[in-house]
Amino acid sequence: MANRVVSPCSLAFEAKANVPDPVLSGDTVIVRSKEMPEKGKPLKERSLHIAGLSAPRMGSTAREDEAFAFSSREFLRTLLVGKEVAFNITHSLPANGPGGDREFATLYIAPASPGGPPQDVSMLIVSNGWARVREGVGEGEEAVRRLGEAEAKRREMLRNAEGQAKAEGRGLWDEQPETQRTVSFQMPADPHAFIAEYKDQEVDALVEQVRDGTQYRVRLLLDEHHHQFINLTVAGAKSPKASGAREGDQSAEPWGEEARSFAEVRLLQRPIKVRLLSAPVSLGASSLPAPAASSTTKTNGSGMPALPTAGGGGGGVIIGTVIHPNGNIAEFLCSAGLAKVIDWHAGLLAAHGGLDRIRAAEKSAKDKRLGLWENTAPTTNGRSAAQAGSAGAVADAAPATNKGQSFDATVVRIWGSDQLSLLAKGEDAERRVQLASVRGPRGAGAREAYWANEAKEYLRKRLIGKTVHVLIDYVKPKDGEYEERECVTITYGTQNTNISEQLIEKGLATVLRHKRDDEDRSMELDKLIVAEQAAVAETRGLHSTKEVSLPRIVDASENGSRASQYLPSWKRAGRHAAVVDFVASGSRFKLYMPKENTKITFVLAGIRAPRVARAGTTEKSEPYGPEAYKFASRYMQRDVEIAFDSTDKQGGFIGALYVGGVNLAVELVKNGLVNVHTYSAEALPFGRELISAEEEAKKAQKNIWSNYTGEEAAPAAETATGTALAPEYLDVYVSAVRDSDPFGFSVQVLDDNSVAALEKLMSDFALHHRQATSTAPKDFSPRTGDLVSAKFSEDNQWYRAKVKKSSNLKKEALLYFIDYGNEETLPFARIRPLDTKFKSLPGQAREARLSFVKLVPRSNEYGPEAWRRFGSLTEGRKLIANVDQKEGGLLHLRLIDPSDPNAADDPMACINADLVREGLATLDKTLKYVKAYPQVERKMVDATEGAKRDRLGIFEFGDVSED
Repeated sequence: MANRVVSPCSLAFEAKANVPDPVLSGDTVIVRSKEMPEKGKPLKERSLHIAGLSAPRMGSTAREDEAFAFSSREFLRTLLVGKEVAFNITHSLPANGPGGDREFATLYIAPASPGGPPQDVSMLIVSNGWARVREGVGEGEEAVRRLGEAEAKRREMLRNAEGQAKAEGRGLWDEQPETQRTVSFQMPADPHAFIAEYKDQEVDALVEQVRDGTQYRVRLLLDEHHHQFINLTVAGAKSPKASGAREGDQSAEPWGEEARSFAEVRLLQRPIKVRLLSAPVSLGASSLPAPAASSTTKTNGSGMPALPTAGGGGGGVIIGTVIHPNGNIAEFLCSAGLAKVIDWHAGLLAAHGGLDRIRAAEKSAKDKRLGLWENTAPTTNGRSAAQAGSAGAVADAAPATNKGQSFDATVVRIWGSDQLSLLAKGEDAERRVQLASVRGPRGAGAREAYWANEAKEYLRKRLIGKTVHVLIDYVKPKDGEYEERECVTITYGTQNTNISEQLIEKGLATVLRHKRDDEDRSMELDKLIVAEQAAVAETRGLHSTKEVSLPRIVDASENGSRASQYLPSWKRAGRHAAVVDFVASGSRFKLYMPKENTKITFVLAGIRAPRVARAGTTEKSEPYGPEAYKFASRYMQRDVEIAFDSTDKQGGFIGALYVGGVNLAVELVKNGLVNVHTYSAEALPFGRELISAEEEAKKAQKNIWSNYTGEEAAPAAETATGTALAPEYLDVYVSAVRDSDPFGFSVQVLDDNSVAALEKLMSDFALHHRQATSTAPKDFSPRTGDLVSAKFSEDNQWYRAKVKKSSNLKKEALLYFIDYGNEETLPFARIRPLDTKFKSLPGQAREARLSFVKLVPRSNEYGPEAWRRFGSLTEGRKLIANVDQKEGGLLHLRLIDPSDPNAADDPMACINADLVREGLATLDKTLKYVKAYPQVERKMVDATEGAKRDRLGIFEFGDVSED
């Protein structure tokens, strides 16, 4: 006699591969060995038919339940499931199909009282009237001959018990017919309507099949007359796949079998409570996509519909909580390390406690390194050990993460729909941060641009200039061109309102889809998901179907004539609402007027602010220019009021700007950051305020008045310190252009001797490198300063070059090609020693720059255009160059295109002036020799004015120079 535990799936409808006819009912069980299998292997099970009995057959998609079938099955389920049994195999019969023989057995359970004999399960079933004794084995001697004396005696006792049950009307023999029960074996035709009907109810249920740790086939006991089968996915957790989870797939993921066994032992055929939450259609976050049920649903061997396969629509599964008598099964699976949290179910569980308890269970398993987490490295300062060591040799130099740090800060700028800049209390440097787990609208389409602008404006109105509380949830590491970024949760106001939650709830952003194992996420992720589900349900913002597009914004400062058209009516209307869109200096702004859908350049009237050096240039700021700029930048993106006075010739509007009723110009003057322009101030309504404020600043010796003694020194006369050179015209060819700031280029001087010499050298050079003797010696390593021959990558030809930098570690060197001016980093394999006979001719490339002017920096938005324009004016052309100045080996050249018709009439015509006229270069006032060439200087000034007038290049949005 063997001892076994009746499997919790004893009476399940699951068809096992070795059970050919598993129509399980009140006379069939599945038993499982008490021995645990090897890791990753399923539990060994055995299907047993109780010898000598016949119970009513359970129904399926193909047939209805026989009378009393469910009650018979329930009696046996309640009697045996989860209990230890002993059994004897009495006989076996060949199966009707593939698989092993059908085994028949007698089963015994523990005595009813201590010291008593084991209880015969067959006798208990028959005595209670839930099965019939099989006929056809004869009686008396015939039964003894066919069954043996002991089994024949047992059968006689069963027949006597059956007679007693009949007489008492028990079970099947009850004279009252069983209450008619409707059982639906298919999924509900409309899962959403079905869920809505039983919303917020805990429905009694039985788990009839376990696919894996978190996916079950469940019989819902809706009421005495109605049962409904559903495919259920556990809300909040996901277990690994078990073997046979998909049709034809017998492979299991690590810990998949253990997770299924864990669920079977606790749930299968056990009474549970189920709370139906959703069919997976929202957020694209279905944990179990499955096809909808139909009349052609595939069945397993039991005749019951098999679990749907992954990859279909959302109609074949319902998400819900499974409540074991001891609690939520999701928590138990996660605490055992047999499931992981599904973030996207946070919204579904929000009304029932959220994911907090499940997350805590998962964290406990991680800390103990159980199950799925057995190989998880311990975390250090917010990063796993693997992450911390990923930087290799420089890992020690990696900056420590600020994860978990919190602080108060002022919001100083909104960059977009999910990024902003903060100024933490006690700090001087701004911190650009991103909202954690939030994704703002992206894309170049009109719809995306509209909602991105709405999101940015929503953040601006609620946060700009406000003090907020910041929690750093995680730090996004540097990735290519993207800098390291702190990802934060920001709360503000007396209610500690989460701005991310508000933004998502309004439909102005979505929740970022994190990878399952990505622990870098917002601490409030669950609330964000709930907010998004609310936005989706109400079709707000991004989730709406209405057609939207950005309004057309007019640039009233496009030029002077356009500005003058707007001025009269705006001036008469008094103050206008505006938003500061950009701060160019202490006195110059870009403003947006929302009511008028207009953008303007605005200059503060009556003052002059010190000049500020533009970013990416070698310019120097005037004293206190940066301080004035910083003061004015406080009002970036603030709501302000403006009053107009006049316009300038570039289209800028001049007037007063008020912040909270305070005149910004007066505040700048009070703080000693700007000068009052007395002549223009006297004509202003607030001119006396400006003059009084300046007197206060002088007395207090604030900033620009720090050395004020009561007497103002006259400004020194501007004198030229450089001298003009005698004209020296050269025929040149631009052979290379430097691709980084500061702008520079190389030229070849085209005199007859040098051209012929270079052509001959290159011809001999090419022949030399076709010879086998020209190869580099073994282990050749060029040194800095060496002259070498190198194979240029663009044309694979050999040229003379000089080594600027060499790395034996990388086996490569940075080279300067002395005849053309190019630079390139090449591996040692493409470099050879330069033969002595090729060293006599000096390098033909001369380093040069444009005289009088400086090109727009490449880092400027107009920089690439300036570089391209220089190329188009010089590439492949024979030019004339006048040497205006020599700076060591660097030539300051005025380039003249002889094919330009203007050059014949205008002696000052040159490419230098053309670039200035197009707004792609500016007069370089740092050059000492500029004043020594008054005619050229006048030409450059006129070109600058023309570029400003026509709004070309850097003057596209107005005069970027200071008033």
